[in-house]
Amino acid sequence: MTTLNLLGKACPIPVLETRKALAQMNAGDICETLVDNETAVQNLSKMATQKNLTFTSEQLEEHRFSVRIVADGVAFHSTEEETADVCIPCTPQGKTVVVLSSETMGEGDPVLGQKLMQGFVYALTEQDRLPDTILLYNGGAKLSVEGAATLSDLKLMEEEGVEILTCGTCLNHYGLTEKLGVGSITNMYVICQKMSEASFIIKP
Repeated sequence: MTTLNLLGKACPIPVLETRKALAQMNAGDICETLVDNETAVQNLSKMATQKNLTFTSEQLEEHRFSVRIVADGVAFHSTEEETADVCIPCTPQGKTVVVLSSETMGEGDPVLGQKLMQGFVYALTEQDRLPDTILLYNGGAKLSVEGAATLSDLKLMEEEGVEILTCGTCLNHYGLTEKLGVGSITNMYVICQKMSEASFIIKP
């Protein structure tokens, strides 16, 4: 069995490298490809299905998957068109920052806006990939203080490794400095730095 360690490699690399290996193998040989996300597993499985190749997949541990494909002894060559048909987008690489600048979401009824924001923060906890950092400033600072309906969800994400940063000037403005319930106090320099370094910024 040939094992390809492609952990950390973004699509279409896992598919391309696996195709190259299979093209050089004899019928019955097995190519095992190790990847770190379910999207790569789906792409490899789709490629095997399109080529009528027998395959199995399993999750070995968190962020570690194994896809085993049995070669049929027929050489084939990768093309950009074929790869494009197989690959679906991988999980975005790089840091993701969520910016919460208000205690409401959208415009219109503020009561509805608060419910929407609460639902958005909860929805963040249910994502396959949590953000790296959540920045809270202006009215958004009210979301991370004691008594906020969003506090428990923010605490849950912090426990999972998400960095929670709330603007100190904003907390002071609203008289909430002593009531911060999750994460830590930050300043505008750090907020600017985090946003500048982010690959993706989500702002509801």
